[in-house]
Amino acid sequence: MNGKFNNVNDQINVLARRLGPGLITGAADDDPSGIATYSQIGSQFRFGLVWTLLLTTPLMIGIQMLSARIGWVTGEGLGANIAKMCPRWLTFLLVSLLVVANTINIAADIGAMGEGVRLLAGGHQALYVVGFGVLSIVCQVTFSYERTVRVLKWLTLGLFAYVAVILSVSVPWRQVALEGLTPWRFIPPGTSMNDYAAMVVAVLGTTISPYLFFWQASQEVEDNARRPEAAKLRDNLEYAAEHLSRIKQDTSFGMIFSNVIALCIVIATAVTLNMHGVTNIQTSSQAAEALRPVAGEFAFAIFALGIIGTGLLAVPVLAGSAAYAVSEAFGWKAGLSRGFHEARGFYVIIIAATVIGTLMSTVEVDPIKALVWSAIVNGVISVPIMVVMMWIGQSKRLMGIFTISPRHRFFGWAATAVMGVAVAGLFITSFGGS
Repeated sequence: MNGKFNNVNDQINVLARRLGPGLITGAADDDPSGIATYSQIGSQFRFGLVWTLLLTTPLMIGIQMLSARIGWVTGEGLGANIAKMCPRWLTFLLVSLLVVANTINIAADIGAMGEGVRLLAGGHQALYVVGFGVLSIVCQVTFSYERTVRVLKWLTLGLFAYVAVILSVSVPWRQVALEGLTPWRFIPPGTSMNDYAAMVVAVLGTTISPYLFFWQASQEVEDNARRPEAAKLRDNLEYAAEHLSRIKQDTSFGMIFSNVIALCIVIATAVTLNMHGVTNIQTSSQAAEALRPVAGEFAFAIFALGIIGTGLLAVPVLAGSAAYAVSEAFGWKAGLSRGFHEARGFYVIIIAATVIGTLMSTVEVDPIKALVWSAIVNGVISVPIMVVMMWIGQSKRLMGIFTISPRHRFFGWAATAVMGVAVAGLFITSFGGS
């Protein structure tokens, strides 16, 4: 019996070592602003948009595998590779818009974290907001790369809070499958197609986000930098196959994990809120508060703790991806494995994005409008970035013998096309009126 237990334990340890950038990237996708979107989906549309999470999963895996592959093969982040493929002005424009979108997202996430603590412990939200901002900066500036990755891996466990919520309520699984897989038969009464399309766009924009591309590519570069022998062995086909397999496993696990958690949030809010007449949820903290009278104190507390845990994970990824993008575009030294004095520009971007985001979250800003504008900016830059990523993936000049396969091209271009449709829908639903 002990032998079997030890064998399982060894397998878990091996899997844990193989999981890294993909797992953290996938978990960071379920940030407090994403939780707000999924909560709104569940409360307003019940199970009618479950199909969108099934659609986005293979697309997320395809495009994130590409970003990881680019970082591992070229030894440079996405910003540096985009600079090689695009005019300088376009590179700087895309990077600047990414920084703006990330800063808005940081503001929304830190604000949600502060509200989550206020719901649980009382007190002044502004104090918690400042505290989270300072904590994020201190950890990113002072922690080593290895320690940062270790902490972020542990923080992914916070997402299991939403699995716990699911287990604490009674879920009509047959109804979930029926409504989720045949959505055209179950559009809620009084819902306009404009509202429905807007929420589909919101799901796509939440699950396929540019900051995740930059983060995962740069994390592969960081991982390589810790192993000096990696560059020498990259041309060894057996070594390359093993590492590309690791990237595939890591990324697939991370993206599936991300969307399973998103599904849990949608189902939990549909069961506890929509089916009890609560259909107007706009923030993650509103969702947590609305759970209390319906699902009880346990579900409320777990949901609120999940908001805090996911925020602690997402804010460093948002700030870090902005810093990677700017540093790579300008040719600065970058990386969490470097000290502050060695990569000052990189850390200044992290500090600036976090400070500005923190200050934004302390003032009276409509969180929904802020996230809409963040989604618009992300939508504007996602499609050209994805197009350039596909060019890079197919470029023998940059990728050598590791250009992407026909199947990978299919899923990559499919994700790009879907995001293109999403961007068009975003502008139509945002500016086209009802």
